[in-house]
Amino acid sequence: MAKQDNRVEQLYALIANEEDARACRDIPQAACREVPQNFFLMLASLVLTKLGDLLISPKTVLPWLMGAIGAPSTLVAWLVPIRESGSLIPQLAIGAWMRRHALRKGFWVAGSIAQGVAVLAMAMSVWWLEGLTAGLAIIGFLVLFSLARGFCSLALKDVQGKTIPKQRRGRLSGLATTLAGTATVVITALLFYGNDDAGKGFYTALLIMAAILWGLAALSFSRIEEIPGATDGGENALGQAFGNLRLLLDDVTFRHFVIARSLLLCSALASPFFVLLAQRQSDTPWLLAAFVLGSSLAGSLSATVWGYMADASSRQVMIRGAFIASAVCLFTGSVALLGDDSHLSIAFYPLAFFALSIAHAGVRIGRKTYLVDMAAGNQRTDYVAVSNTVIGVVLLLAGALGALASLVSVAAVIMMLGVMGAAGVVMAWRLPEVENP
Repeated sequence: MAKQDNRVEQLYALIANEEDARACRDIPQAACREVPQNFFLMLASLVLTKLGDLLISPKTVLPWLMGAIGAPSTLVAWLVPIRESGSLIPQLAIGAWMRRHALRKGFWVAGSIAQGVAVLAMAMSVWWLEGLTAGLAIIGFLVLFSLARGFCSLALKDVQGKTIPKQRRGRLSGLATTLAGTATVVITALLFYGNDDAGKGFYTALLIMAAILWGLAALSFSRIEEIPGATDGGENALGQAFGNLRLLLDDVTFRHFVIARSLLLCSALASPFFVLLAQRQSDTPWLLAAFVLGSSLAGSLSATVWGYMADASSRQVMIRGAFIASAVCLFTGSVALLGDDSHLSIAFYPLAFFALSIAHAGVRIGRKTYLVDMAAGNQRTDYVAVSNTVIGVVLLLAGALGALASLVSVAAVIMMLGVMGAAGVVMAWRLPEVENP
């Protein structure tokens, strides 16, 4: 066991680029000894869940699946907003409730198991139901999936803040995304090879595979050694939850971060519209595979780089990611608005989606690292809860606006999101540095 622990520490020291694998910053000294093991257990959990996310992505796979089972296109427009907002809006109350518990990894484990059960229920809906009924069932189970995801999102940042040192968290997220993206490339090639006309059995198996991944992730995360944290303010959870909204008024830096994060949603909201534009050209499963591969390759090629950059300056990562996302949206929207789809290469939209996915990886890693590094202790839980709740409401509003605008012009929606990203660059530029203030 000692020899195995030594190997874990050596590998962690290599990744962390430090001689002392137990060097700690901004975490309790009692947690230092367990840092290497916790790093890899958390890495394994994140890789498994990120791989599951790619296999049931509401930006690519779920829209295609809904079309395959004959669900109305009006339901497709709500996949991303429901998946994201359902996990974010309840976090204000969840965060206050979580504060009452000194150990919080159990919230993540329970949330991961619940997500796996919800995905398994989606698989059964695809197999047994059709049309509107199947579509509504998938939407319903997606709501449950999103609620469970909210527990994981909040608990992860809190547990990570107690177990992983500062300036090591960005590379953890980046490495997890890179490994998951690489694995998805291999799995996608194996699954779609020779599948010119995927049927119900194929999509059902895809969802069952994803459900198993969340179960394995829960098992890995349950082995993390977490020390008890503060429970201040946990007695009046609901009152504390609404009281935390004052952070938006009292904390200028946090308020600017929430505004910047709202504008940076452009990179997530634009993705399904790229798929819609591509479907005008072809509905072959291989085009879906191109989008899945594009998302996977973007993560595997860029996330670790973004992660290391975020450890130096998460603010700069947000700025660069938002700039790329804005440029891609404005260019793609202009081409679609002014050009003729029939003259475009079938690879144009997957390539544009690939570039957008690289930008989105940077935006996600940058803003997650910034939020974790900006706060400490229970303040971190409060920041995450308030931020996610506000973003959940913004997502629903943006989703409704996007659904209405798409009835007029999908290209115009992409252009609008490009302008939104440009405003996000300006707001992120105004934020202070938090890694090396």
